[in-house]
Amino acid sequence: MAEPPLLTLTDITLSWGGNALFSGVTLAAGRGERAALVGRNGSGKSTLLKIMAGLVAADSGERFVQPGAKISYLPQEPDLSGFATLADYAAAELEDHERYKAEIAMEGLEVREDADPASASGGERRRAALARLLAGEPDLMLLDEPTNHLDIATIEWLEQYLRDTRTGFILISHDRAFLTNLTRSTFWIDRGVTRRLDQGFGAFEDWRDKTFEEEEMQRHKLDRQIKREEHWIIHGVSGRRKRNVRRVAELANLRQQRKDMVMRKGAAAMALETGQSSGKLVIEAKEITKRFDARVIVEDFSIKVQRGDRLAFVGPNGAGKTTLLKMLTGELAPDQGSVRLGTNLEMAVFDQARARLDETKTLWESLTEDEILGMKGSNDQILVRGRPKHVVGYLKEFLFDERQARGPVSALSGGERARLLLARIMARSSNLLVLDEPTNDLDVETLDLLEDLLAEYEGTLLLVSHDRDFIDRIATSTIAMEGDGRAVEYAGGWTDYRTQRALGESEPSGSGKAAAKPARKQDKSASSVQPAPRAAPAAKSLSFAQQKRLDALPNEIARLEAEIGKLEEFLSTPDLYSKEPKKFQQATDLLAERQTKLTAAEEEWLELEELREG
Repeated sequence: MAEPPLLTLTDITLSWGGNALFSGVTLAAGRGERAALVGRNGSGKSTLLKIMAGLVAADSGERFVQPGAKISYLPQEPDLSGFATLADYAAAELEDHERYKAEIAMEGLEVREDADPASASGGERRRAALARLLAGEPDLMLLDEPTNHLDIATIEWLEQYLRDTRTGFILISHDRAFLTNLTRSTFWIDRGVTRRLDQGFGAFEDWRDKTFEEEEMQRHKLDRQIKREEHWIIHGVSGRRKRNVRRVAELANLRQQRKDMVMRKGAAAMALETGQSSGKLVIEAKEITKRFDARVIVEDFSIKVQRGDRLAFVGPNGAGKTTLLKMLTGELAPDQGSVRLGTNLEMAVFDQARARLDETKTLWESLTEDEILGMKGSNDQILVRGRPKHVVGYLKEFLFDERQARGPVSALSGGERARLLLARIMARSSNLLVLDEPTNDLDVETLDLLEDLLAEYEGTLLLVSHDRDFIDRIATSTIAMEGDGRAVEYAGGWTDYRTQRALGESEPSGSGKAAAKPARKQDKSASSVQPAPRAAPAAKSLSFAQQKRLDALPNEIARLEAEIGKLEEFLSTPDLYSKEPKKFQQATDLLAERQTKLTAAEEEWLELEELREG
């Protein structure tokens, strides 16, 4: 006999400001549940999680929790006021003899137990809140953006904990790798309705797209049926009065069905425009060092950033990623060494703290009072990439409505603030983008669109992120903050960095300078296809996207060849199979994967070259 669910919501309805947020929501979560809760920003994910937790009362419907079941909730912004230390907060719900449970959780999450909550960082507060929740040993955990403000090492610790635990959980997260690795079912909030898929997040996007296609087909069929009925009413046989009356009523019913269909909101109409081309050299740092008191943040770090590079900065919270970024962009001076910026730079900055948004202003004022975007003599027009546009029309492109335009920034959710800051940045042309944690709070569809825009962006990108999937899709190089002032450059994204670290690639020198990118292999084992380092100018037969891909392929092929060379060298180590079979198998699998990718990249390069040459 199936075990009854721990938590059940039945026919939940909730309205805010006269608008229905939910209508007839019904769902159940059982013991051992591993579910993702997904939906667009503003769809009500956090509100629904609060209803599950019993913190928000619905207008109608029923919430039922199995007697004796413990449901625990992790909010996006935990309230730590009234506690002297993070340890006091983490152990607040435990008896003295159970305090060890909080200590175990704090040790795993590396919580500074004696830290003052008032001065703790966002990451420290989040880790303390997680320690409190885990120490309470609930039957079902409701997790609202648990990875926000966490570094990748802590995210991976939490991911492993949730993978191993028998406790059920429902989680909201923007981290697609986190969702994909952990979930076995998906709740999707869309236009006030909640659907369930008995598969994890990895299957969500295909399911969502198929649902939208089916809805579009249904709307199309209904529109054609209405048109046929309207034609019959106008041109049909007028003598059949009773049949006419019945069909008029049927037509009215069809029109009502069409009216009741809730049209889905489209994707944000974001766009990036590269300004004038910068110089080939964008940034050159020579042996820069930065200390705060006795603590070394960066020591003797050197790098040349060329036009078109896409650098990701990774490392634990507090390691100095943002500090290094500020030194490279000229915002902060190094204690030693020098930083030289290239020519014709047009920089756009997306900051982690959203500090460039004034919470006392409205969305309207945030755009019209901007020195670059605002148009003198006009209070309703802004310059969008050099062209005037009405402020409300531009805000609608980023999924804000007219009512929100006159509302304060302080009323926006985290995802809405991120979209507003993106709106300000994308209204300007640029050739150097600095993105510090841009993925926090963004929904999956907006993340997908942002990735597509960055893929087409012709300028240079500096990125700080803890989103492993985002880094893998975007970065061409990864700067790892490895402690003790060491900042080391690795070719590729997050997965490439981890592979190189595991196999001993790019071991840092004692000076702490960035390691050189792997050189392209030139021996006989290298591929016979040797594309030129720089693709020839595009002919008319290549589209913009094809030419951009052709330009990128030589570097991609060189990187794959270098990685294959390293893997082959590693596998040739005597007695590797007998002494370390696990590493041997891992390297063998990686070698096969890289060889497949290299073959595909070479074939793609040849096809594009043939197309370019006509």
